[in-house]
Parts: sequence; structure tokens; C-alpha cells
Amino acid sequence: MLVLVAPGQGAQTPGFLTAWLDFPGVRGALEAWSDAVGLDLIRYGTEADAEEIRDTAVAQPLLVAAGMASAAMLFDDPADLPRKVGAVAGHSVGEFTAASIAGALPHEEALRLVRTRGLAMAEAAAVTETGMAALLGGDPAVTVPHLEKLGLTPANINGAGQIVAAGTKEQLAALEADKPEGVRRVVALQVAGAFHTHHMGPAVDALAKAAEELAPADPAVTYVSNKDGKAVATGAEVLERLVGQVANPVRWDLCMETFKELGVTGLIEVCPGGTLTGLAKRALPGVKTVALKTPDDLDAARELIAETSTPAADAAGA
Repeated sequence: MLVLVAPGQGAQTPGFLTAWLDFPGVRGALEAWSDAVGLDLIRYGTEADAEEIRDTAVAQPLLVAAGMASAAMLFDDPADLPRKVGAVAGHSVGEFTAASIAGALPHEEALRLVRTRGLAMAEAAAVTETGMAALLGGDPAVTVPHLEKLGLTPANINGAGQIVAAGTKEQLAALEADKPEGVRRVVALQVAGAFHTHHMGPAVDALAKAAEELAPADPAVTYVSNKDGKAVATGAEVLERLVGQVANPVRWDLCMETFKELGVTGLIEVCPGGTLTGLAKRALPGVKTVALKTPDDLDAARELIAETSTPAADAAGA
């Protein structure tokens, strides 16, 4: 069974979209999506420097657009995706990519909502100086209480020995000075605020208002949610969870547990891939993975698609 996953903020790097523009349809799609969100996605994905694309309001629609465009390159016929993919999931803002890939939201609607999300989160982050840091190593049973003692939120519980803490700069400085037992390193992340914490409350309100205008469809592919790793069957619940996850921790560890339960044998991470496949290699031994970093990775991804199948596809062929 094949899973498609989409990375979250921080996966972007300067120029990462450049090579993808040579593929038929990609430039046209990015131009249309740029018009939809009022943002030159092509320039940001090819010419902008690291600081420009670190901006939350830019990074989020840029990542979602890249994920959607690269996912479309995997299949000659778009109708093959729900036949050949068993489940989709995304990390943080990657959930919007996953929702669109699964057919719950049209591409342009997903991008407009993400643009609202990014702007609202950037505004919320400006209220207090906050940030995030990855903790490498350690036992969650020890790390999580330690973070809470320092006033920090375990904003991302990623599995494979990685937890991301979020809070004020003062709280993060205290963490650096007082690491939980077993944690090897604390690495500051290049993000603009304490995402997936109570600091993002105002962004939830803005996103909820924007979501009122949407009429999501039920996902055509099993959609696995960051909130609790559960599969979500209705478009209404997908949208509700997309709104709430701005201030809720990301439980990627539980998503990977669900992949196991579903019988995953292959995992493809859409552009800009690498982060989630790295976690999968440690947490899902035996599962074949491909990260779409450049178009050169498409052949390997297509080979993996050909090797894997979903229960639905097996039944259809029986």
C-alpha cells in the first residue's frame, strides 16, 4: 500500500522550484495559482533568498503549490491517483497539500485558505517573540513533562526520536540551558513563531472565518490527520481539523502508526521532500521511500508506484 505525504514549513530552500518549471503544465499551474493568491510563486520558488521564503505568509502557499505540482507529475492520468494511492497525509501546512491531493479541496481553494493561514499566523507570531526548536534524542515520557515544566509546548511529536518544542524566546533559552535527560541536541528552527500552540489562537479565528465560505468534498483517498493520526472520512471534518491544527500539536508519530496499521509498503514525499522520508526510514523499517527533491526523483517514484498497490486497486483488478 502506497502513502503520499507532504512536508511542512522549513522544507523550502532557495531555488527549489527551478528545475520543475521545465515540465509541461507546471509553469502554467504556478502562474494561475499565483494569480489566485496574489503572490508570485514562481519568483519565490526560483529567485528569492532564504530570508524571503522564511516569511510564513510566503513559505506556506509556496510549499503547498510545490507539493500539488509535483504530485501531479507522478501520474499520467489524474484518475490514477485515487486508484493507486492508499492514503495521504501532510505535516502541519502539508495537510493542506494532502487535502487537495485527496480531492477534499480544489487546488486554488486550498491555496487561498493557506494564504489566509500564513498571513494570520505571521500576524499572531508578531505579537510575542516566539520560536521553535527540535530536540534530538530522548524519551518522550521524559521530554514532554520537562518541556511543560519550562512552559513550552511539545508542538510536533514526530516519532523516530524527534520532538519540536515551541514557546517564547526566553523559554527556549531555558531549554537550551536545561535539556531533558537523554536529549543530545536542541536545534533552533528557521520559523517565525510558536506554531501549533496557544500563541496561534488569533490565526484559528481568521482561518475559521475564511473556511465558512468553502464546501469541501469527501476525500477520495484515505486522509490521515495530524491531530490524532486518525483517518478522516468527510470533507467537513477535514476542513474543521485544518482550521484547528494551527493551534494544536502535530502528532506525526501517530500518523506513522496509522500507516503501519493500514499496511504501508511504500511512501513518497512530494516536493520539497526529504524530512518525512527521513523520519519514515527510522520509524517504518522495511517501507520503501522516495523523496521528490528534484524532477530526477520522478522515475524512482513511478517505479515505487508500480510496485505497490492499494486494497481498492486489488479488488478492482480481481
